[in-house]
Amino acid sequence: MTYVTASRFRARAVDHLAVAIGTSKGLFFVSDSAVDGPFLAGDAVFAFAELHGRLLAASTDSHFGPNVRVSEDGGLSWDEPGTRPIAFPADAGTALASVWQLHVDRRPNASETIWAGVEPAALFRSDDAGDTFELVRGLWEHPDRPNWEPGMCELALHTVVTHPERPDRIIVAISTGGVYRSDDGGDTWVARNQGIEARSVAESLPKIGQCVHKLAVDAVNPDVLWTQNHWGIYRSDDAGDHWEPVGHTGEPDGVVSDFGFPIVSHPEEPDTAYVLPLESDVYRCTPAGRCRVYRTTDGGLSWEVLSHGLPSTNAHLTVLRDAFTIGTNPPCPLVFGSKSGQLFASVDNGESWRLVTSYLPPILCVRVLD
Repeated sequence: MTYVTASRFRARAVDHLAVAIGTSKGLFFVSDSAVDGPFLAGDAVFAFAELHGRLLAASTDSHFGPNVRVSEDGGLSWDEPGTRPIAFPADAGTALASVWQLHVDRRPNASETIWAGVEPAALFRSDDAGDTFELVRGLWEHPDRPNWEPGMCELALHTVVTHPERPDRIIVAISTGGVYRSDDGGDTWVARNQGIEARSVAESLPKIGQCVHKLAVDAVNPDVLWTQNHWGIYRSDDAGDHWEPVGHTGEPDGVVSDFGFPIVSHPEEPDTAYVLPLESDVYRCTPAGRCRVYRTTDGGLSWEVLSHGLPSTNAHLTVLRDAFTIGTNPPCPLVFGSKSGQLFASVDNGESWRLVTSYLPPILCVRVLD
């Protein structure tokens, strides 16, 4: 196979659709129906990011373990595993199990800052575009940490959100711990879960213990947040201080199930978000074998089904928290991938979908190459 770099792949994209796909067996670049890869063959790639032309992949090598791999040539070649280690300091008393999230900080005061969410649940910060990472002690040493519990075998910090207008605000999501916010650059943290249910603990609306699956931020008002939780879809209008359920389970105006992993907000349209529900925590596949995306354009007051072009029978798909995404540049393509290797995309805000490719390894993360 003749490999192409990410930049060349982006340039030849049809309908502005160029995507990086992290799978359980490597990294792929997909454009229209063309598939290039695997890169980092054999590695599980949980997260992907791009900063000033540098590509970063959170991958787990069978010999060297988890790390953040770097490419300086658009994905054509990658540094050797272990050369840029992200690791817990010796006094932490634990070892890195996986890197779940790479979040590029786009704020003007953080031009080379990357945040990494890891398992066991912790946050790392890099101020040199991923060359080195440092543990955020304020969260690691938080008094709540001993009470966090693993969600389905892992205790992971999987989502990082930074506020575009407040340089010291960071919000993270932990499974199973909940949403935490820092307003001082990471020195101190406060749980922000008021109103979110947690059926796995005795108290129905506890301070901590929520199994949050994903966070998203509104396009216009960065204090508006969305979350897909283990039980429920929620919205906050005050940066997580209070949450209200907005799933309204049951059609025609609600979502068929309030269980799922991803939630995606539109980068240009306020009050607009997308979810892809699964049947339940017991059967984590699309309900009734029908693949459907749901969209709200009114802040969660109502939801509509978007299924044109998606399989409607015998489609028992599972879509993970980072396997559904949206591009930031028009036409802002929506893209999601399944654990069974199918990749679907829409370039009209979800009104219609097409199968881009299939037979990939299980898809763990998807990122549009804007």
